[in-house]
Amino acid sequence: MELHDVWFVLIAVLWIGYFFLEGFDFGVGVLTKLLARDRTEKRVLINTIGPVWDGNEVWLLTAGGATFAAFPEWYATLFSGFYLPLLVILVCLILRGVAFEYRAKRPEENWQRNWETAIFWCSLIPAFLWGVAFGNITRGVKIDARLEYVGGLGDLLNPYALLGGLVTLSLFTFHGAVFVGLKTVGDIRERARTTALRVGLVTAVLALVFLGWTQADQGDGTSLVALVVAVAALLGALVAARAGREGWAFALSGLTIVAAVSMLFLTLFPNVMPSTLNEQWSLTVTNASSSPYTLKIMTWLAAIATPLVLLYQGWTYWVFRKRIGTQHIADAAH
Repeated sequence: MELHDVWFVLIAVLWIGYFFLEGFDFGVGVLTKLLARDRTEKRVLINTIGPVWDGNEVWLLTAGGATFAAFPEWYATLFSGFYLPLLVILVCLILRGVAFEYRAKRPEENWQRNWETAIFWCSLIPAFLWGVAFGNITRGVKIDARLEYVGGLGDLLNPYALLGGLVTLSLFTFHGAVFVGLKTVGDIRERARTTALRVGLVTAVLALVFLGWTQADQGDGTSLVALVVAVAALLGALVAARAGREGWAFALSGLTIVAAVSMLFLTLFPNVMPSTLNEQWSLTVTNASSSPYTLKIMTWLAAIATPLVLLYQGWTYWVFRKRIGTQHIADAAH
């Protein structure tokens, strides 16, 4: 396997890790409006992800940095062609982080309610737009002979990509509901399970249509295996959630994300951004990659740094593993 193939796989792993981890805290952010009945319950939901949300975003930074270094042509075409949606995602992530930190800085109800609204929308919008972006990457976009995107914003809002956005939004919300059930106690835990079942059924329908469409259009034997695993894991997560087995439900909802994103990358390879104008103009792992020397240095650095990051983040989750409920929320929010 050539180094550019290795880095395609590594970047896929980074995106899978990002969607697995950031997926549930996007979902929790959406659920602050759909599940919580009062301000105390919103604080419970926010506190379930408070210690880990910033660490989850490291996977996005690493994926972006790895793409820039390993596949500069891919990075340049992607970020120039998808400039507006990626800018919206970036602004949402910034506001979302500020909202987590500033929400409790003042006791006024309007102040806290406005930041809670920001958390909701700045979780919902990226969860949707990431699906739109990856739908377009998988389907292909208008790339010319100079390897530059020549389409417009309207070209990105096609039915396949919009369906992909609905899939990621619903799947992340389901993943978040299962996580809330895993991390809370009392009435909010029971309502999280009910919400997970309702959202999960919608997710199953949307995901089956989207993944089936992807398989029919671009799939092969390996992508079909990933599709079967994704669907089976999602159904298993629903069964586990119904039985109150939150640990199994979370593991299986996470496996659904892993298998679904893996399927997209399997259908993409050896392209990194297919051209809908001419197959010869597609960006591939070969024509979009850095020099072998650059990839070699990156490989050594990744081999040293990656285990350390994984150990630290795993330790963080272990430290904050206990369940919480409204009884753990102090009266004085300020």
